[in-house]
Amino acid sequence: MHDKTSIKVWDPLVRLFHWGLVASFTLAYLSEDDWMDLHVYAGYTLLGLLAFRLVWGFIGPRHARFADFVRRPSVVLEYLRELLVLRAPRYLGHNPAGGAMIVLLLLGLVLTSFTGLAAYGAEGYGPLAGWTAGQAGLGREAMEEVHEFSANLTLLLIFIHIAGVLVSSVLHKENLVRAMITGRKPR
Repeated sequence: MHDKTSIKVWDPLVRLFHWGLVASFTLAYLSEDDWMDLHVYAGYTLLGLLAFRLVWGFIGPRHARFADFVRRPSVVLEYLRELLVLRAPRYLGHNPAGGAMIVLLLLGLVLTSFTGLAAYGAEGYGPLAGWTAGQAGLGREAMEEVHEFSANLTLLLIFIHIAGVLVSSVLHKENLVRAMITGRKPR
């Protein structure tokens, strides 16, 4: 039972997606060279989660929908200006900067996943093996470099995301990490 001072914002599927993404990206990132089977399974899990989120972004409940948090760049920049002077308004769902970060993170994860599939395919494995198997070593190595670069770029975006969550939590005096666990935020 929840008190009347909080409201449900994040549905269970968004929360499972979020923490599943955290776990699968972490496993994939940490296992990249030493445990290739774990790396591959974590990557496939991540791809499945991304496919789910794409669909859920159109048919899920209000705060899960892209239409609720994807805003024009001018709105995002205005929000960031207000944030710099500690006057950024509170949003029940994602704020404009958070929405922009979600889009960037999703794009980074898609790029990382597909370059990983291409590099794996160049070695003769996975769903792209028929298209990319037997590539010259240089092509495979280049794809592996792009995969590694995009994974590191995504990790940088994750750190920026975490910093944004901490700043917003302090500025608005609410625990956003707890909200992503319980699904509830203060009214």
